[in-house]
Amino acid sequence: MKDFLRNNGIWLLVIALLLSVLIGVGSSLRGGNTDPLSNAVTTVTAPIRNGIAAVAGWAEGVSRYVLRYGEIQQELDSLRAQVAQLQDDLRAAQEASRENEQLRQLLDLAQRRRDFTFEAAKVTARSTTNWESTLTLSKGTDTDVAVGDCVVTEQGVLVGVVSQVGHNWSTVSTVINTDIEMGGLVARTYSAGVLEGDFALMQEGRLKLNYLPEEAQLVSGDEVLTSGKGEVYPSDLLVGRVEGVFTDPSGQSRYAVVTPAAKLDSLIEVFIIKDFDIVE
Repeated sequence: MKDFLRNNGIWLLVIALLLSVLIGVGSSLRGGNTDPLSNAVTTVTAPIRNGIAAVAGWAEGVSRYVLRYGEIQQELDSLRAQVAQLQDDLRAAQEASRENEQLRQLLDLAQRRRDFTFEAAKVTARSTTNWESTLTLSKGTDTDVAVGDCVVTEQGVLVGVVSQVGHNWSTVSTVINTDIEMGGLVARTYSAGVLEGDFALMQEGRLKLNYLPEEAQLVSGDEVLTSGKGEVYPSDLLVGRVEGVFTDPSGQSRYAVVTPAAKLDSLIEVFIIKDFDIVE
């Protein structure tokens, strides 16, 4: 008997389903009354019909899910595109704001130093090694840039001095480079010295204000400016701030360690001072 049901079970279910349909039709024709056989067949086939209904419901749910998933995916793609556009707009607005602030500060500098003739330039490369600290700029002799020109930020902070120049490029020795040497002045006390690059200090991103007078009373945070002595470089350009005052190993002179005011590792655009009035 078990073998019979196992081998012919599917056909029995099909026959039962057909009988259920036929009995249902007959019942409808007789006004809805069913006999015991119809009730029995209906009872037997109920699980099958319920299963079919469940499968149909599941299929319908899957269909709705697939459709809704596609709609959600489209909405997500649209939102991602909107977010990307907003991010681009934000970056553009931030860049415009930075440029406006830069121009405002440059205008302020130009009003304070009407004798300056500027040339804007982009920083295209950096070289920071044990032996040098330089920047490569996008302007050269084509725009009258020359060796010895000072390079500043839009705020008038000294970045360095042009040391090499080509047709459309120039190399700037930064204020911490070892070949830098110019007159320096402490703004608060008017103590004068010589700003110099130093190999050891260059590794720390600093430079010296050397040959300070014995009576010079400097404190941490004092601003150091270019003195303009020698009539080679403009005066009153901010170089940096005093970090500490020390006596050299020979004991003959004192010097200050100066931290540059310019952020040498993050400069994007600078301004070359091509001409200035010499103040005697």
